[in-house]
This record gives sequence, structure tokens and C-alpha cells, in this order.
Amino acid sequence: MMDRPPGAPAPRASFGQTLRAVGASFFGVRGSRAHQADLRSLNPVHVILAGIGMAGVFVLALVLIVRMVVR
Repeated sequence: MMDRPPGAPAPRASFGQTLRAVGASFFGVRGSRAHQADLRSLNPVHVILAGIGMAGVFVLALVLIVRMVVR
């Protein structure tokens, strides 16, 4: 892996990488080293959008499961 010069900005993560990071955080399986790397590279707007989207999918899945069980 190539080292960056001190003070150089971290490379920005793609939206797919953001989805994986937020998904891992939803399940609590994010390690501290990965968390620190995410703090340097993730775009806050992508994190917010991914979090809202995943929360919506989670709620929708719960509603569907409850409807199937209640039937």
C-alpha cells in the first residue's frame, strides 16, 4: 500500500463503500480500525442518505414480516 504524504487528504469513498460501512454499522460489526478509516474517507452526505435508505428498508421489512405473521 502506498503511503500518503502527511497532511494529504484521504481518498474519498464511493457510495458502494459507504453502503457497506453503514450496513456493517447497522449490525454492529464494524471494527475500530475500519471505523477510523471511515471517518477519514466517507462523505457525510452519502452516510446520511445511506442511513435513511437502510432505515426505510428495515422498517418496510418489519412491516411485511408482521403482515405475513398476522395473516
